[in-house]
Amino acid sequence: MKLKIKAASYEIKKSSDAKLLSFLAYFINGVIALFCLIPFIMVVSASFSSEEAIKRFGFSLYPREFTLEAYTTVFKEPMVVLRAYGVTIVLTILGTLAGLFLQTMTAYVLSRKEFEWRNKFSFFFYFTTLFSGGLVPSYILMTRYLGLKDSYLALFLPLLFSVYNLLVMKSYIMGLPESLIDAAKIDGCGEFGTMVKVVIPLLKPAMATVGLFIALAYWNDWYNAMLYIGKESMHPLQYFLYKQVNNIEAYKRIIESQQVSSEAASAMSMPTQSLKMALTVVVTGPIILLYPFVQKYFVQGITIGAVKG
Repeated sequence: MKLKIKAASYEIKKSSDAKLLSFLAYFINGVIALFCLIPFIMVVSASFSSEEAIKRFGFSLYPREFTLEAYTTVFKEPMVVLRAYGVTIVLTILGTLAGLFLQTMTAYVLSRKEFEWRNKFSFFFYFTTLFSGGLVPSYILMTRYLGLKDSYLALFLPLLFSVYNLLVMKSYIMGLPESLIDAAKIDGCGEFGTMVKVVIPLLKPAMATVGLFIALAYWNDWYNAMLYIGKESMHPLQYFLYKQVNNIEAYKRIIESQQVSSEAASAMSMPTQSLKMALTVVVTGPIILLYPFVQKYFVQGITIGAVKG
């Protein structure tokens, strides 16, 4: 009887300790998440603040003087913003789908032990992460030999394949039970049928993670547009942001160097700091709204490869 009482008290103590540790873990993670969220809250707040309030009070968690002047300036020419949005959204969707398809196919082939050249091809892909051709050869290849100057393919192709994403996908596939693949082959499935009917349904965490990586790469890309795209109608959203921020900085330098009179400066007044923050909110908003839908897969997929089987 005494042993049962001691065992019960031990279980109660163990349960209370587990609850305490769980509470501390949630509390610490909540505090860290809050600190990570504060900068973005301040960006949103500044985008709704007047320029004078930012100069007087600095950045804060809520708008001191609420105004939509920055967003009015951003959408002064709405078709330009919407066109940049359209270019980025189409590139992101098509690039993510094509990249997932290509990297899943490649990862499956490289994970099969029956493929005798898999180690050679794996080394070939890994070697490209250590050495690259450089900017000038890449530019010559894209513009002179492939003729992709002012072409959407110049924005589409460079981000289509990532060795890191390939390794993530390959590591996850190699962690799947080999008996499932053997059973599919016994049932008469070929390699393609095995991949489509058996492997891909089990790849949701990895595909969500890699898909998010690819989508972020396309969504945040401005460098390729700067190199290869000269037509303003073809500029993606991030390059639009890059140009606007540069224009704001140039405007500030002109005003600060007193190359214009005070009357002209007041006539040319525009919300420089709040405009930057508004541009940031406009550009990052959609991808932030997308993240909660893939977050559960992202947390699981980012750790793949740590434990096999």
